[in-house]
Amino acid sequence: MSQAEIGVIGGSGLYSLPGLENVQEIAVETPFGAPSDSYFLGAFKGRRLAFLPRHGRGHRILPSHLNFRANIYGFKKLGVERIVSFSAVGSLREEFAPMSFVLPDQFFDRTRGRVSTFFGEGLVVHISFADPICHGLLDVLESACKSAQVVVHRGGTYVCMEGPQFSTKAESNVYRSWGMDIIGMTNLQEAKLAREAELCYATVAMVTDYDCWHPGHEAVTVDTVISYLMKNSANAARVLTQAIEKMPASRTCKCGSALAHSIQTDKTMIPPEARKKFDLLVGKYLSS
Repeated sequence: MSQAEIGVIGGSGLYSLPGLENVQEIAVETPFGAPSDSYFLGAFKGRRLAFLPRHGRGHRILPSHLNFRANIYGFKKLGVERIVSFSAVGSLREEFAPMSFVLPDQFFDRTRGRVSTFFGEGLVVHISFADPICHGLLDVLESACKSAQVVVHRGGTYVCMEGPQFSTKAESNVYRSWGMDIIGMTNLQEAKLAREAELCYATVAMVTDYDCWHPGHEAVTVDTVISYLMKNSANAARVLTQAIEKMPASRTCKCGSALAHSIQTDKTMIPPEARKKFDLLVGKYLSS
């Protein structure tokens, strides 16, 4: 199977990747079912990229129905080491205006019952998740945004809501009182699974609206979101171009060894079926 080193997840409004050359469309099978779509592999500024439209081409999949495990596992299977996730978000802060980009470094979970771990079935794994974003990747993306002349804010908390409905005013104001900065429906599970897969992960949050808390702006509508998405997609392509050019060839962060001290189950007690299913993720730690 063709390999890639950098994965890109396209969120709402970003369903393809301009500039990707010699593109191959590859359907990846995983132990967790089918990913959102085929992966599009190709060359981008001299690097091998794999692109996945998060909601599928044509935006067919609800946030709650995304197969996050299959999506992240597919990148791992393709050889990806870093994932850049582009996502549309609502702003919970005045200074995070529509058309600006935010690089959050924390998450807060308001989802209900989503599967956000690969493990189980006789294998217990507890990863460290105090710092859910790869700071090395954040450095690259912050520099890329500035080079692309896109307004960028580094840091902040992404509250991940269930959806698919947007917030009520009461919810939006409570999130603001808690100190949340932006709101979306997808990225927390991606970040957790990327850490379990030992992949670097960072979110480029593209602000489309002020949710519904702002007295000077109408409540978010699909038309408003789509309007800003189309403008943000061009900025996203410029930022990615700069990020790829600035991306170091090798990783020096700890993301690639996130499972080194996280496997709790006695190796002799792990069922053979689990060893086989999770081999791509933990095989290097169970071989001795």
